[in-house]
Amino acid sequence: MTNSEFPDWFLGEPLRIIIIFLVAFVVRFLLVRASNRVIRQAFGSSDRRDQRSSTISTVLNTMTSVIIWGTAILMALTVLGVNIAPLLASAGIAGVALGFGAQTLVKDYISGIFLIIEDQYGIGDEVEIGTVKGRVEAVALRTTRVRDEAGVLWYIRNGEILNVANFSQNTTWEK
Repeated sequence: MTNSEFPDWFLGEPLRIIIIFLVAFVVRFLLVRASNRVIRQAFGSSDRRDQRSSTISTVLNTMTSVIIWGTAILMALTVLGVNIAPLLASAGIAGVALGFGAQTLVKDYISGIFLIIEDQYGIGDEVEIGTVKGRVEAVALRTTRVRDEAGVLWYIRNGEILNVANFSQNTTWEK
């Protein structure tokens, strides 16, 4: 490639790929900022709400990033002349296989999202989950950590939580 051919070459595929990734970066940045702001305003400000909004923001931002960067990569491959139809078909088949293999993991994450959104319990609450009774130390998407009266730390998968008794919420009876 001669010096006179370089500008023509650069203004073709490389520039289009750079633009694709720059647009993806800007769109992701703006969406993450907007979603964080909306979630913060929706949940207000208290320790318990901060925990919920932080977890929901993390999940939403991760999903946003995966979708935007995945789309940008597929668009860049198309610019390079790669036929992405077989890639998409293979990804679909792999997704189904992975879904069957990771069912319990997905169940744990989905249950964790609902636990947090529904505010069933939070850090510091006195709870009874199954046979474990104690104080909640952490609520994550996959597991909940509860320390019992004997000082034992229990890791409970969120997908296995069927019933929760929360002794810290609604402690007064209304007439």
